[in-house]
Amino acid sequence: MATRVPGRAATATVDGGGTVTGWSVAAERLTGFGAGLVLGRPAVELLAGQVPIALLRAAVRHEPFSGMVRLRRSEEEPASVELGAVPVRTARGEPTWVLSALPLQPLSQPLAVATAGAAEAAARSAAPGGAVAGSSEVRARKRLALLGEAGLRIGSTLEVERTAQELADVAIEGFADFVGVDLLDSVFGGGPPSSAGLVFYRVAQRSVLPGSPESAVAAGIGDVIVPDSPMARVLASGRPLRTDYRDPEIRSWLAQEPERERLAEEFGIHSALLAPLTARGVTLGVAIFLRHRSPEPFDEDDLLLATELTARAALSVDNARQYTQQRDTALALQRSLLPSRTPRQAAVEVAFRYLPAGGREGVGGDWFDVIPLSGARVALVVGDVVGHGVPASAAMGRLRTAVRTLADIDMPPDELLTHLDDLVLRVDLDELPEGGTAWAGSSVGATCLYAVYDPVTRSCALARAGHPGPALVGPDNAVTFPELPAGPPLGLGGLPFEAAELNVPEGSVLALYTDGLLRASELRGDPELGLDRLGSALAATAGSLEDLCDQVLSATLGPDAPTDDVALLLARTRALPARDVADWSLRHDPSEVARARKLATAKLADWGIEEASFVTELVVSELITNAVRYGRTPIGFRLIRDGGVLICEVSDGSSTAPHLRRARTEDEGGRGLLLVAQLCRNWGTRHTPRGKTIWAEQEL
Repeated sequence: MATRVPGRAATATVDGGGTVTGWSVAAERLTGFGAGLVLGRPAVELLAGQVPIALLRAAVRHEPFSGMVRLRRSEEEPASVELGAVPVRTARGEPTWVLSALPLQPLSQPLAVATAGAAEAAARSAAPGGAVAGSSEVRARKRLALLGEAGLRIGSTLEVERTAQELADVAIEGFADFVGVDLLDSVFGGGPPSSAGLVFYRVAQRSVLPGSPESAVAAGIGDVIVPDSPMARVLASGRPLRTDYRDPEIRSWLAQEPERERLAEEFGIHSALLAPLTARGVTLGVAIFLRHRSPEPFDEDDLLLATELTARAALSVDNARQYTQQRDTALALQRSLLPSRTPRQAAVEVAFRYLPAGGREGVGGDWFDVIPLSGARVALVVGDVVGHGVPASAAMGRLRTAVRTLADIDMPPDELLTHLDDLVLRVDLDELPEGGTAWAGSSVGATCLYAVYDPVTRSCALARAGHPGPALVGPDNAVTFPELPAGPPLGLGGLPFEAAELNVPEGSVLALYTDGLLRASELRGDPELGLDRLGSALAATAGSLEDLCDQVLSATLGPDAPTDDVALLLARTRALPARDVADWSLRHDPSEVARARKLATAKLADWGIEEASFVTELVVSELITNAVRYGRTPIGFRLIRDGGVLICEVSDGSSTAPHLRRARTEDEGGRGLLLVAQLCRNWGTRHTPRGKTIWAEQEL
C-alpha cells in the first residue's frame, strides 16, 4: 500500500477540451516541466502509460476522480502520484478541471482520497510538523470532497428555489452552521436582475439546528437590507466578504437590527462569510454562511471554498432564471395562438385541454383547433411541431393559420395535408443553411390529424400526417381506435396522403390527441399501456365532456407533470334532424330555376320562416341559373336550417369555380354573385369528388 508524501500538492487546471490552462510552481518542481512547455498542450501527454479507465469515465461524465496514476518527469523515472480531479465551471459556464497530485511512497496504510484545491489549501495552512500537516490535509480533503458533492448535487433541476436549497444543503455538511440564500426579486420575474433595490427574498436556508432558529428571516419572505449591512457591501462590490461578529462595523450594523443582534448573541454567532451569487457578469443575490456551533472562525481557504460553491450555484440559478423566462415567453405565445373557446356550431359539442411539458425541454408546439365549415360541417384538428420553446410555438402559429386558410376553401382532408406539407417543406428550405437537407435540419417538421364531420350525413372524413389516429367512443361507450392510412410527417415532401371515411352515429365522441398523452406510459417501457389507459378512461361514465377530459388526463398522465406537451380535443357528434334538411335533384334546364324558387318558398313556409322568402328566392335564382348556364349534370339543390342560419347549396358536375367581380355598365353578366354576397352573410365554393358546390348563408 502507499500513502502521500507530506508537502505541497502539485496543482493544475485543464479546460473542457483537455488542454492544460494552469500550471503551479509545485507542479513544475514535481515534474521538471516549466509552464512554457506544458501550457496549451494536451493534459494526457503528462501521463505515463495507459490512461486509467476510471479517469476516462470521469472525464466523459464530468465527475470527480481520485486514484493513482503514473506522471511523466523531465529527467527521471515516472512518479506514482495520487491524482484528484474535480470538475468546475467558470463564471461563463465553461467546463474546466482542477487537478491535484501528491507523490506516493510505500507504506502499509490505505489510500486516502486526494482533492484538488483542498491540497493547495492544506499546504498553505500547514506547519512543517507532520501532525499539523496531517490535520490540515484532513480539512483539505473534506473541503474538496464538499466541492465534489456540490458538482453532483447543485443544479439538478431548472428550478430557482430548488437550486438555492441544494446549495444550502451541501454547505451545511461540515462547512457552515447556518446557510441562507437571498435572491433579488427580479430573479423571480424572469427579467434581467437589477441591483437598484436592496430587497432580497430568502429562497432557501439550512441550519445544524432544527427549524433554523438563528435566522432573522423566514424562507420565502422579503428582507429589506440597510445600506451599511455586509449584504449590501457584498452586493455593491461584487466580491466575497469574511467577517468577525466582534468587528466594529458589524457591531454598528447589528445595532440597527435589534432582532439580528438578539439572535447573534443567543446562538453565539461569531463568524460569517458572504459571497455574491454572480453568473455571466450579473449579480443575482447573496449567499450567507454563519458559524456558531463550530469554534473555528472562517479562514481564507474557507472564503475560497465558499466562492467556488456560490459560483456553481449562481450559474445554475441563472440557467434556471433564463429557462423560466424562455418558458414563460413560449407558454404565453402558445396560449395566445391556441383557441381559448370554440366557435358556436351545431355539428359537435367540444371540450379540450392543453398541458405544457414540465421537463427541461420546455413548451413544445402541440396545438388543436375547431373550424366551422360550410353546410353545417366542422373541421377538427390536432398537430404537433417538432422542437420546444419559442421557435416551436411560432411554427405552431404558422401551421394553425395555414390550416385555417386551407380549411376556409373547403379542401378535403388529404388535399389539405398535401398543401400543408408543401408549405412546411418550403419554410424548411428557406431556413436551411446552405448544403443542408430538409428533414435532417428541419425547423418546422410536424405531424397533424385533420377531420371533417358532416352532421347531415353523420360521416367523418379523416387524414393524418405522421400523427396518432383518433379514438371513437360509440353511444354505447364502446371504444375503438379506427385504422387510418398512415401518411408521412409534414415536411418530407413528395409522399401521398390518403383519407378515410367513418360512419359516426349521433352521440359518439371523437377523441383527438397528441402523443404526449401516451408518452408517460411509453417511458415506463409499455407503448400499449397508454392506449389501454386512454380506452378505459374514455369508456368510463362521465357527467360531461369536461369531466371526461379530466378523467382521461388523470388516467393517462397520473399526478406528475407531463414530460411532453399534451393536447386533447373531445367532440361529441350531433346530427341535424331530417326535418331541417331539404334536398332536390334538378334537370339541366333553365325552367328548373322557377321550380326551385317554388320549392324553396314552400319549404320556408313549412319551417315557419316565410320572412326569408324574398332573399332566398333571389339567391336560389342566381345560384341555379349559374349552375344551368355554366355547370354540368347532375345538378342538386339543398336547403339546411341550422339554428338561426339558413344555408342554400347548389351543386353541379363542373369543377370550374365562379369568381366575384364587379360588372361594368355594358356587361350582360357578372352581377349575380355580387348580389348574393350583398344579401348573405357569407358564401363560397367547395369542390367535391363529383364537381363543386356553391353555398350561401343567411341570418334568420
